[in-house]
Amino acid sequence: MHVEILSRMRFLVIILLFNGIISYSDGKSVSKSVPRLLLVSFDGFRADYLKKYELPHLQDFIKAGVLVEHVTNAFITKTFPNHYSIVTGLYEESHGIVANEMFDNDTQKNFSQFNDTDSFWWDEAIPIWVSNEWQENKTSASAMWPGTDVKIHDTLPHFFMKYNYSVSFSERVEKIIEWLNSSNPLVTFATLYWEEPDGSGHKYGPEDTKNMAKVLHEVDNHIGLLVEKLKVSKLWEEINVIITSDHGMAQCSQERLIKLDRCVDSSSYKLIDRSPVAAILPNNVTHVYDLLKNCSPNMKVYLKEEIPERYHYHHNKRIQPIILVADEGWTIVQNGSLPRLGDHGYDDTLPSMQPFLAAHGPAFRKNYRLNSIRTIDIYPMMCHILGLKSQPNNGTLSNSKCLLVDQWCINVPEAIGIVIGVFMILTTLMCLIIITKNRTPPLRPFSRLQLQEDDDDPLIG
Repeated sequence: MHVEILSRMRFLVIILLFNGIISYSDGKSVSKSVPRLLLVSFDGFRADYLKKYELPHLQDFIKAGVLVEHVTNAFITKTFPNHYSIVTGLYEESHGIVANEMFDNDTQKNFSQFNDTDSFWWDEAIPIWVSNEWQENKTSASAMWPGTDVKIHDTLPHFFMKYNYSVSFSERVEKIIEWLNSSNPLVTFATLYWEEPDGSGHKYGPEDTKNMAKVLHEVDNHIGLLVEKLKVSKLWEEINVIITSDHGMAQCSQERLIKLDRCVDSSSYKLIDRSPVAAILPNNVTHVYDLLKNCSPNMKVYLKEEIPERYHYHHNKRIQPIILVADEGWTIVQNGSLPRLGDHGYDDTLPSMQPFLAAHGPAFRKNYRLNSIRTIDIYPMMCHILGLKSQPNNGTLSNSKCLLVDQWCINVPEAIGIVIGVFMILTTLMCLIIITKNRTPPLRPFSRLQLQEDDDDPLIG
């Protein structure tokens, strides 16, 4: 009997635990409406700016949603490559946008931020807005995200703005809101890009807290404006919004220069992409490499095939034969002065190179923090939210699933806590059963009183 009671109690505890896990995310069901997503990038927003500066609008956004404190971006940590990694889930060697400036030796074509609209450079991957356009009754829109004004795989976003630095943030927001509200068919995926705080980070350096505080105050007001416009348009509760960045920023100095002209004649090579990761196309690979490899103790010199595997940066013909990687805060120049006080492009494991990610909407949990994900993990998460079949990619949904309400997620401390809790409950129940059993007197069978032969005669009066 007691064993049966204990078994039933164990079964009840397991059922309660299972029900708790199913509803663990936040106790709310996912919206049944058509999923929609707005992806926003503030270029060069270093992760620790969140702790160093007052950003009330962004903090309010985070409290109502989720925060990933550090995003490990793709090497090299520059603008065009990482923006394409975000929307493809691919390392740069796989998606083909390997630098801000590129040269293809076979076609003799050049790529730069001012010459970036040839689909030749972009067609090695399929960004998420193209996949979204290929779905029935789904359209995409973009306000100046890198690559969105290019016909990739013969496809453009249904709505897009050609890149123009002079267009204000508020104008970009107005256009995005207009498209989200009035498009037919419905815009289910949109992107929004802004150049700051990257521009000011280059100009002043991230350690100039006075000037960086000003620009980050403006960025925070931009986030407040975006949220306000979404609320006024009745989009705030129905659309998912991701705010992130492509990279961070490091402080540079005139005292930390690596001058290539001191080591090798500039006529013996062509400089394709510049500091702090410089791409070298040499006239003679061995000769130039031998001259450069001991040029500076603050610069690593790699033959293409010797680039460390952790960079995922050598399986593409657009990567030049020699790659120079400066140490954090050092600048590579041919023979000149410091071009800017802040820079990025360095090793992607450096905290100074890492951005953040914040998100809000029906797909995301509330007031939840995660330590880190990779830039390439953002793409499979976005595909999951939109219900898109993801293209082959280097990311994984398991790294970001804790951010999502429809995904079961539990970390190691919580798992240990649940196991200990269940064990304590079962132990308590067992103890109660044992105590109850010991307190109950045993039942004895009834027996008739027998008189023994030598008993005294009964007293009968």
